[in-house]
Amino acid sequence: MANAASGMAVDDECKLKFLELKAKRNYRFIIFKIHDQQVVVDKLGTPAETYEDFTAALPKDECRYAVFDFDFTTAENCQKSKIFFIAWAPDSSRVRSKMVYASSKDRFKRELDGIQVELQATDPSEMSFDIIKARAI
Repeated sequence: MANAASGMAVDDECKLKFLELKAKRNYRFIIFKIHDQQVVVDKLGTPAETYEDFTAALPKDECRYAVFDFDFTTAENCQKSKIFFIAWAPDSSRVRSKMVYASSKDRFKRELDGIQVELQATDPSEMSFDIIKARAI
């Protein structure tokens, strides 16, 4: 269903894969892209993949949305997990692309029930592992 404000539809596969990540933990990460006025799944990361694999999978000069299932251990030695939503808009991407991704982000994020932390990054340093870890705890 397209949104009147951004004209962007969300492919059902986006929601299905996100539910599988959230409930079944079938994926470590999902990268989404906007293609033909619709948000679609771009890449899926297996549970064995790392945060480094995830950041390497993001294009250097194109915008993307992504979710990452981050596992960590608290100071009390408890195993926890948080689902991050990352809006990736590198400085080198086209201005029009950045505008389209920015205007569609909130609506798309609402489709993914269960996001716990949101992060926006224009450069890999803005989403380093240390930043993710600090935001999770």
